[in-house]
Amino acid sequence: MPDQAARLRELAQARWVEQVQKTPSGLRVIAVSSGKGGVGKTNVVVNLAITLARMGKRVAVFDADLGMANVDVLLGMVPKYTLHDVLRGERSLEQIIIPGPYDIMVVPGGSGVQELANLDYYQREHLLREIRIFEDRADFLLIDTGGGISRNVLGFVSAADEVMIISTPEPTAITDAYSMIKVLSRFQLHQEVYLVINRASNRGEAQQTAAKLETAARRFLQLKVTTLGYILDDRAVGKAVMSQQPFTLLYPQAVATQNIRDIAAGLVEGGSWSTGGVGGFMERLLRLFS
Repeated sequence: MPDQAARLRELAQARWVEQVQKTPSGLRVIAVSSGKGGVGKTNVVVNLAITLARMGKRVAVFDADLGMANVDVLLGMVPKYTLHDVLRGERSLEQIIIPGPYDIMVVPGGSGVQELANLDYYQREHLLREIRIFEDRADFLLIDTGGGISRNVLGFVSAADEVMIISTPEPTAITDAYSMIKVLSRFQLHQEVYLVINRASNRGEAQQTAAKLETAARRFLQLKVTTLGYILDDRAVGKAVMSQQPFTLLYPQAVATQNIRDIAAGLVEGGSWSTGGVGGFMERLLRLFS
C-alpha cells in the first residue's frame, strides 16, 4: 500500500506539472506585500518561487524589504554584493544574482534600494539596461516588499503588474491588509489584488478570513480581491526556518507544502501577461521614486 500511495502521488504531481506548463509564457512582475510585518510574507515568497520553479517556470526574486531584507537568510545564503554595488557601478546585476534552489535567481536589495530616489539620468538608464536581463531569462519576477504602507512599499506595489497581499487570521493583520487594499483602491493602482491567508488553523478559518476581506472590498471599494489560497499553520514551517531551509524542500509532504503548490497552480492559471514586463516595472518604479 505505501508504494502504491507514493506512486499515486507521483502521478498526481506529474499531471499537475503537465497542466501548468501548458499555460502562456511571458514575464510577470508580481509585488508581494502585507499590511503589517510578521505575517510570513518572505517565507511565502521564497517557497512560492521554488514551487513555481519546480513547475518548470523561470523565477527571479527581488528582495525589496528595506528594513528587514531576509530572503537570503531563509535560503541560508550570505550575499557578497547587493543592488547597492550595481548602483555604484561596481558590479553588474548579473554579478550580484545569487543562484537558489531549482535555479531561482535572487537579487539581494538591502540598503541599495533606498538610493533609487537619488539616481541621476545615467544611473537610471544603466539600471534599466541591467534589469532587462530578466525579460528573456524569467517567467516570474517576485518582488518581496516590506510590511506596512510606506512610500517605498507603495512604490514597488504601484510599479508591479500584479499584487499579492499576505494576511493571517489575526484581527490586526486583517485590518492592516484591508488598509493596504483600500490604498490601492483609492489611488486606482490596480483593478485586482490577489490574497493569500497564511498560518490559518484550519480551512474554515482561512475561508472565513478571506471572505471578510473579499466582502469588504466588494462592498466599499472599487477593487476585486481574488483569493489564491491559504497556508495552514504547520510546525514544519517553523522547523525549516530554524534550519534556514525552505519548507517545501525540507518537508515535501507537509501540509503547508501542498498549500503552496495549490497557490502556485492558481497563480499560473489565472494571471495576466500584458502589462509591460520588467522594463515597464523599472520605468514606473524610477518615476515614482523621483
